[in-house]
Amino acid sequence: MRLPCNTSPPLFPIPIPQSPTSNPPFIPNWTKKALIGALSFGLLISSPSSLALHSPSSLQFPPEYCREQDSEDRAETGSDSGFTNEGVVEEAWEIVNDSFLDAGRRRWSPETWQRKKEDIRSTSIQTRSKAHEIIKRMLASLGDPYTRFLSPEQGDEVLSVNGMDVAGKSAFEVLSLLQGPNETSVTLKVKHGNCGPIQSIEVERQVAARTPVFYRFDKMENSGASVGYIRLKEFNALARKDLVIAMKRLQDMGASYFILDLRDNLGGLVQAGIEIAKLFLNEGDTVIYTVGRDPQYQQTIVADAAPLTKAPLIVLVNNNTASASEIVASALHDNCRAVLVGERTFGKGLIQSVFELHDGSGVVVTVGKYVTPNHKDLNGNGIEPDYHNFPAWSDIERQLSRCKQVQKG
Repeated sequence: MRLPCNTSPPLFPIPIPQSPTSNPPFIPNWTKKALIGALSFGLLISSPSSLALHSPSSLQFPPEYCREQDSEDRAETGSDSGFTNEGVVEEAWEIVNDSFLDAGRRRWSPETWQRKKEDIRSTSIQTRSKAHEIIKRMLASLGDPYTRFLSPEQGDEVLSVNGMDVAGKSAFEVLSLLQGPNETSVTLKVKHGNCGPIQSIEVERQVAARTPVFYRFDKMENSGASVGYIRLKEFNALARKDLVIAMKRLQDMGASYFILDLRDNLGGLVQAGIEIAKLFLNEGDTVIYTVGRDPQYQQTIVADAAPLTKAPLIVLVNNNTASASEIVASALHDNCRAVLVGERTFGKGLIQSVFELHDGSGVVVTVGKYVTPNHKDLNGNGIEPDYHNFPAWSDIERQLSRCKQVQKG
């Protein structure tokens, strides 16, 4: 694919300038360290060794029942707090039955899934490891590569942050508790595995994320148009803030057109992608729809403020443009804010949730999918660009104008 350029080197991103005497203004004074994901009853982190520890911490063993690992693969005639091996399998079955969204593979139906429950109830499951194997096979039968089993040995569990219980809180809520000024500390209460002790850990906040935004100002050699080029490598915690800074600097330089390069951007934080899409949309424009069997996964996400710019926009995409990148590309395209140039995108538009089972294991289940403002299913389809080669800016303006006329009806 050809890209216009007024100099001999190809159009290529330039890092946002940094002050040599102070911290760059686009780097926030907080970070998240070693956060992996959230279960429905808590938050998992990697291990204390990856955290910045200030001092030795006290250990205490949990007073609640400690779930034994079935390392000897022996028969378990009892139960964990009243939960049997059959009960753990049935719990996983119920989660899928209530929440799983079959994203076009047609391998799930209420009838076939009910038969699996009847098979569970007619079978004696002698060991916990056997129960886990049954859950794995049960999930595999769905044909969904993103729905999977998590063993109880997956990591440590955060119980509280600065004395505040985090049970039932989302990953984003816990992240907000962890965030704070650079080099300040936060105290976590962590439970090590199913049977390990509870430990209080003091963690020093540090700047860890790096800017994913690179930009340059350019003039097209044929038309003389002033163009701001922005390369967005991923959607991390700095993406929105740094993109706003880049946009404002390019506008100050005189940019009247913009190129947003999402090629090889595989995604990242979906919420960051949603917030970036809103920067280019009019208030009330639809960013994305979420669809799921559970009402909590059925949402319409809309822009809630005026756009940062109304200048014509090109979004560069390829077959490695995925997930959050596809949300941004489709939102800008379907709302007549941008034309897409390049290759068909990857086609990843599913939503997963993590559920904890009573024995400390868990299941990751596909619970929803993303649908574009024009009601097209992203998953497995991707987005076809408007152009495979770079068009003239006059063509772009005409196409955006026609798109708006069609929308008005």
